[in-house]
Amino acid sequence: MNIRTAKEKDMPQLLNIYNYEVEHGLATFDFTPKSMEERMVWFREHNVSNHPLIVAEEDGKAVGYASLSPYRPKEAYKETVELSIYIDKDYRRKGIAGKLAKVILDMAREREDIHTVISVITGGNEASVKLHEQLGFIHCGTIREVGKKFGQILDIENYQIIL
Repeated sequence: MNIRTAKEKDMPQLLNIYNYEVEHGLATFDFTPKSMEERMVWFREHNVSNHPLIVAEEDGKAVGYASLSPYRPKEAYKETVELSIYIDKDYRRKGIAGKLAKVILDMAREREDIHTVISVITGGNEASVKLHEQLGFIHCGTIREVGKKFGQILDIENYQIIL
């Protein structure tokens, strides 16, 4: 497996990975699959400033990705980023998320313009909680019953690591 900076050629696979989660999972609270045009806007907002986007490549294709995105739009948050990790359904439980997380956190530690990394995890996602705790994230609180998807009322768990 190769971990590298995402390229435009990866976007069809990254779109498929994300939209699978939109339609079948709880990691995102989006209901409507994204178009390529929408995801290209997202893509262009990454790998600039302190917002890297990396992929795990296996068998010549992107099978997962990690990104650091703006946490909130107000200027005071500019050194705080939000971590997202998505893995192709056929490549889960192979340690890819952990490898992506370690690489992107190492990238963040090398930058002077990233101080804090936030991760928002859907309640009940024990694998993600375990991974974040292994990486040194601390639990900062639960926001209860904040979302509803597939008929389930969902909490979010907020995690943070200060670099």
